[in-house]
Amino acid sequence: MRKNLLILLIFLAGGILQAQDQKKAPEFYFNKNDIRTQMEFLASDFLAGRRTGSEGNNIAAQYIAAHLRAYGYTAPEGTDNYLQRIPFTASKPPESASMTVNKKTLVAGTDFLILSGPAANLKASGVFAGYGWVDSETNHDDYAKLDVKGKVVFVLPGPPGSKDPSSIMGAMRTKRQLAEERGAVALVELYQLPFPWAMFANYFGGESLRVADPDEVPSKLTYAWLNKTDGLSFEDIQTAKKLSVTLTSSGFSKKTIYSQNVVGVLEGTDPKLKDEYLMISAHYDHVGVGAQGGQYTEQDSIFNGARDNAFGTIAMLNAAKALAEQRPARSIIVLAVTGEEIGLLGSAYYAEHPLIPLNQVIFNFNTDGAGYNDTTAVSIFGWSRTGTNEMLEAGMAPFGLKIIGDPAPEQGLFDRSDNVSFARKGVPALTFSPGFSEFDAAILQHYHQVSDEADSIDYDYYLKFCQAFAHCTRIIANSPQRPVWVEGDKYEAAGKALYEK
Repeated sequence: MRKNLLILLIFLAGGILQAQDQKKAPEFYFNKNDIRTQMEFLASDFLAGRRTGSEGNNIAAQYIAAHLRAYGYTAPEGTDNYLQRIPFTASKPPESASMTVNKKTLVAGTDFLILSGPAANLKASGVFAGYGWVDSETNHDDYAKLDVKGKVVFVLPGPPGSKDPSSIMGAMRTKRQLAEERGAVALVELYQLPFPWAMFANYFGGESLRVADPDEVPSKLTYAWLNKTDGLSFEDIQTAKKLSVTLTSSGFSKKTIYSQNVVGVLEGTDPKLKDEYLMISAHYDHVGVGAQGGQYTEQDSIFNGARDNAFGTIAMLNAAKALAEQRPARSIIVLAVTGEEIGLLGSAYYAEHPLIPLNQVIFNFNTDGAGYNDTTAVSIFGWSRTGTNEMLEAGMAPFGLKIIGDPAPEQGLFDRSDNVSFARKGVPALTFSPGFSEFDAAILQHYHQVSDEADSIDYDYYLKFCQAFAHCTRIIANSPQRPVWVEGDKYEAAGKALYEK
């Protein structure tokens, strides 16, 4: 009874509706055919999988910008007609590579994968160095008693004690630097991530993109990952008194390409609250065509990315339109990010180069997903962490949708979505995702598959999803209650520092 009363108060207290009849809000009149038309364009073969930096990716960005312009959003300072340009370094993997450990011959792609480094022809001793991690604050130094100069260093993945894929991948660059500073010729991480090696190899085995660093000094270190293989156990590597390694690589080739985030701003109606911004976000990139994306056939090689993430992009655009037609109290930032599929790079770039100061952004409401297996629900990554539970429940209720809080916890989905780029800065954030409870066959059937096309979407469900996302946004943007990290959350301290509380 108390919970129901609180939901009612969210609608009524403090002028949340600003004398507006919520049942007349534009999101209640979304048109399923209009939404389907948008999906059939963004997930069309014409855009060729929207891979970051590709022509299809750039066309999608212009499409989003055109909608924001038509809705009356302004392009913030720092954009070129709504586009925040980002330079990327594109690295093409070695055409040939080989590796042996104690005379055990390893197969490139299957047993090991080189992720970076120049051409190499190494014959050296190997050494195991724990996590290959150094932290002066905790007095942790895996290199303290080791001489790794001229050697191949084998290490466990990530920083010590971390099993979160985002943290493990986020530590890659630091670990390379630590090894190279100590004179190592190669660094090899032992694969222990919570998803199949084939997925990892597909993700990192093709052309890779990262935000260009104009001050970067080219590395001379060869960086690789080693899969579990018969005849060479990780325990053997960790305990061996002697490791002999040969490693050859034709090296990576590099070039600079460009992609962009798309940003629009809508001013709020409240004289005081309009200086606070609610940011809605979605990534519009996908994985491209052919070997860029993964498994494909001669009949179909285009990864259209309907669910991931034309689904979220269109929900965001329709919310943007509804909010412009009936503006909320707080101002709105619409942020369509590129580079999500290659490591959340677009959102991370914006978080480092915000066009509106982040201490004015009171919430990041992201939408993204891999698919759905429950059309009665929406999944929330970050449930019960930002004080928005009742607002979300109120936003879903008119459309008959329930909430699945933090599904598949073993996947660490909160820290694998664009919301984490802003959470790390202290902004309360969560992701609004299609309904699912686990990564089952229904999800994997279309996740990063050529079958993820516009005609595979349940549009009756998708209409409700778009309506609920827009309505939740409106409720939070109008609420006198600001989202805030709950006590004890790992991002609480960052939030207090950001807002100086």
